Amino acid sequence: MNITVKFFARYREALGVDSQKVEGNFSTVDDVRILLAAREGFDVLKEPNLMCARNEDLCQLDEPLVDGDEVAFFPTVTGG
Repeated sequence: MNITVKFFARYREALGVDSQKVEGNFSTVDDVRILLAAREGFDVLKEPNLMCARNEDLCQLDEPLVDGDEVAFFPTVTGG
């Protein structure tokens, strides 16, 4: 399964990349997050309140994936 992963805001800055392609047997968005978070320098993806999207729709980490999906990770947004 091939997944395109995009990073936004503070995550993009911390990781130094806009996106990556990953390949593997992923059932959910969280499977992708776990794979990436295990890589050196990707600790930011271990944050408990990160937000995610699948194919530009907000979702939860348990969202199922299919080949060719796009996953995005970004920090929670606060306003005031």
